[in-house]
Amino acid sequence: MSALHDEPGASASLPIGVFDSGVGGLTVVATLARRLPQESILYLGDTARLPYGDKSPRTVRRYTRRNIDFLLSRGVKAVVVACNTASALALDELDLPVPVWGVVEPGAATAVDATRGRVGVIATESTIRSDAYGRAIRRLDPEIEVLSRACPLFVPLVEEGWSDDSISRQIAERYLEPLLEARIDTLVLGCTHYPLLKPVLRQVVGAETRLVDSAEAVTREVDRELASRRLATGNGEVVHHFCVTDSGAHFERVARDLLAHVPPPDDLDTPDETAASETAAPEPATVPGVRLELVEV
Repeated sequence: MSALHDEPGASASLPIGVFDSGVGGLTVVATLARRLPQESILYLGDTARLPYGDKSPRTVRRYTRRNIDFLLSRGVKAVVVACNTASALALDELDLPVPVWGVVEPGAATAVDATRGRVGVIATESTIRSDAYGRAIRRLDPEIEVLSRACPLFVPLVEEGWSDDSISRQIAERYLEPLLEARIDTLVLGCTHYPLLKPVLRQVVGAETRLVDSAEAVTREVDRELASRRLATGNGEVVHHFCVTDSGAHFERVARDLLAHVPPPDDLDTPDETAASETAAPEPATVPGVRLELVEV
């Protein structure tokens, strides 16, 4: 079960805080914006320290704590840890004054509902080593067979913008070969970068294999829990702030593509903790209705 904590004084008008190590968490932002168009979102992409998947558990926990402290300092009513590695390694140690959701448990529950008995999990090396998905799936149904595969090259491919080309397909075929030979019927995309590879992954696994997107799964849980906790907002100005800790050019392109089919945000903002430094702030980005700043967390 995702870690959830009540905060009696939380204001429903505050944004939902979301963070990931890079552009992958934008898949969560896009699904949140589609399902909850009345909600504002504050997003932090820790692009300066990605990928998280090859970091030690101690380092991932430290980064997670810093990212959440930043979101809380800006004022959020809830937090979505839109990073599978952070969800797997750090979520259990968090004790926050607001509700917090990880992406592992919702994804695992969706996989259990979808499978006929054999689930494949692809994720970063750290997430696979933690066996977070395997343990979560087996808790729900011990009879399900879980086969896992680390795919460390997928995140850099997405971050480079090579999410749908021949190189990505060749790498996907190599990674997925043992899972397909084992005849999995469901494949969990255990990293929020991976939905950006869906066209390639679908070509490789075929039409019969169910793809489980943890971004969609956690969004359904956020929708349900905000309503039950009376934290959902039904009116007011919707403002999306997007924050990055390193170069925002690629981030801007991905944000534009992912948010193209949802109501346009009023602001894409990247907070800058280095405002007091001698380094000049970057020029605002030009996404319609959005501006992008560089920050340090």
